[in-house]
Amino acid sequence: MEIIDAIILGIIQGLTEFLPVSSSGHLEIGKAILGDTQVAEQSLLFTVVLHFATALSTMVIFRKDIFDLLKGALKFEWNEDLQFISKIAISMIPAVIVGLFFEEQLESLFGGNILLVGCMLIVTAVLLYLADKAKDTNKNVTFKDAFIIGISQAIAMLPGISRSGATISTSVLLGNDKTKAARFSFLMVVPLIFGKIAKDVLSGDLAYDSGNFTTLSIGFVAAFVAGLFACTWMISLVKKSKLSYFAIYCLVVGVIAIAYSLLS
Repeated sequence: MEIIDAIILGIIQGLTEFLPVSSSGHLEIGKAILGDTQVAEQSLLFTVVLHFATALSTMVIFRKDIFDLLKGALKFEWNEDLQFISKIAISMIPAVIVGLFFEEQLESLFGGNILLVGCMLIVTAVLLYLADKAKDTNKNVTFKDAFIIGISQAIAMLPGISRSGATISTSVLLGNDKTKAARFSFLMVVPLIFGKIAKDVLSGDLAYDSGNFTTLSIGFVAAFVAGLFACTWMISLVKKSKLSYFAIYCLVVGVIAIAYSLLS
């Protein structure tokens, strides 16, 4: 992989992990356009590195929240912090089930299936449009909400469905406060990302070549910096009800992706 490709894919991952436009979908489109010819194991390693970078950027942005949650949990009381962590744990259940029992079926949907990506981007557009029209509230995420949002997160494992878009939209459509919905959406994915990274590392499926160290490092930095920017920006956009712009974007890109897949 060329350095310029690593930078481009890193920026795509960093921006689209948080902006509601599907990081997996854009990475698939990006790889198709750039002609990613790497063997599967090398491509998987690069994807893992990029996800690690965005997970770290999330932790940097929400470092105070994470510290407060851990401090509250260590009091070993059924307080608001421990309840929030419990809700995150509940939200992880659907994605963990899909990841453990349907991994092969899920992976078969990746690998340049641009038609599927286009269709799922249109689904994302509809979700974002509906969420943008929802009324503002002060409601907190409940335990029931956490599980339903978790189902959305599991569905968003499909390429083209935006994880942040699906989870935030679902939360908002359930009547939750938009800022709290964004906070929950970003924090709930951190343990899943680290769990997936650990699983990939322990599986032995990652192929590391010392000659790729530079491109991996550059991709990591690009994704981390872009992630810091996108996460901060996304929180502001959700609060200001600006998701409709991304709905239009996803619709346009989805239509282009479908046209590309049918005409190529």
